[in-house]
Amino acid sequence: MPEQRKNVRRAAVSALRAWAKGHDYAETLVERHANRNNLSASDRALLNSILLAVLRHRRLLDHWIGLLRKGKLDHETRDILRVGICQLLILGIADHAAVNETVECARAPVRGLINAVLRRSIAARKRFATDLEELSPALRHSHPDWLYKRWRKEFGVDAADTLMAWDNQPAPTFLRVNPLKPTDLEIPGTPVGNYPGFHEIEGGIPQALLAGGHVYIQDPATTHAVSLLAPRPGETVLDACAAPGGKAALIATAMENNGHLLCTDRNEKRLPRLGENLANLGIRISATAAFDWTQPAPAEWQRRFDAILLDVPCSNTGVLRRRVDARWRLTPEQINELTQTQHRILQNALPCLAAGGRIVYSTCSLETAENEQQVQNFLREKHAFELRASHQSLPFRDNTDGAYAALIQVRP
Repeated sequence: MPEQRKNVRRAAVSALRAWAKGHDYAETLVERHANRNNLSASDRALLNSILLAVLRHRRLLDHWIGLLRKGKLDHETRDILRVGICQLLILGIADHAAVNETVECARAPVRGLINAVLRRSIAARKRFATDLEELSPALRHSHPDWLYKRWRKEFGVDAADTLMAWDNQPAPTFLRVNPLKPTDLEIPGTPVGNYPGFHEIEGGIPQALLAGGHVYIQDPATTHAVSLLAPRPGETVLDACAAPGGKAALIATAMENNGHLLCTDRNEKRLPRLGENLANLGIRISATAAFDWTQPAPAEWQRRFDAILLDVPCSNTGVLRRRVDARWRLTPEQINELTQTQHRILQNALPCLAAGGRIVYSTCSLETAENEQQVQNFLREKHAFELRASHQSLPFRDNTDGAYAALIQVRP
């Protein structure tokens, strides 16, 4: 058995242990553990597939483990069983490879236990599949009960079920063609209807196009907020929560690289990547600055901006398909805390509008408290403003990431 192949399962278990300790997010862990184990491109893809699938189906995997093995398990042994059973019952990896290589990554004292439980899962495969529909929807789709109940109340039983199933599907990759850097190179993928310039791609990301700034990896749902903002050439625009720069790039494109674009982020460590992304895309009108918009804006920014995009920190419930571990970190209390943060950001950005200016408030959340209710609360306090337009993307309806955007402007 090649040593490198064995490392994939070991790397997956190590990444899960690091994740459980709160060391990092899933996508960062994939890169780190692939590099640490010197994995090839194909083994890195396998690591990514296993790790994300385990995190997506974590609750269901634990339910199956409980049926297959009575009694307590130490954390590492449970993670090894999650990795093995996920390969067998979720990913459909060949039985011999999943069992043998998962057993090999365990410590010698527990290899017999791991082997026995994995082989029991193979024997129980058909029964588990048949019994799936008898499980509660939240367990079947591996979501927290509180989140399912929240969505069931908001969207109805069928939509909530469809939404959870959506979250468990691997997210497709979309690229946006950058008109600021035209190229004669062939653009791969399939054009996305109703989203000009977007292509859905399969397989590897086109590195030459990406490195040259000719394309940018971005979901079509990100366009709605910028479309409502409608930035124009010559304007002075603020993207208040800009990193890593996808929406800022759309703003600069709409401005035809003419005007001034200030991109801020509260985390100073994210600014170098933000600046590099914008420069690579050929954006010449941008500047970056670190700023926490829960604080009052500096005097020099007040009454300065014709248009402001507030893509505020949110629960990410519209993008759980991509941020696969967010469902396990989120709590109802955190949503309440986020709404307070969002409110402060709105209040602090308001003095920065120039006369006749406009704000677009946006999230990648599905929660009414973070979206419509947040905007209505703002408008009740600020009678001089009105809601001009809004857009809500719902995965179960629109087949895109979930997102919300609202255009707010002074009443005429």
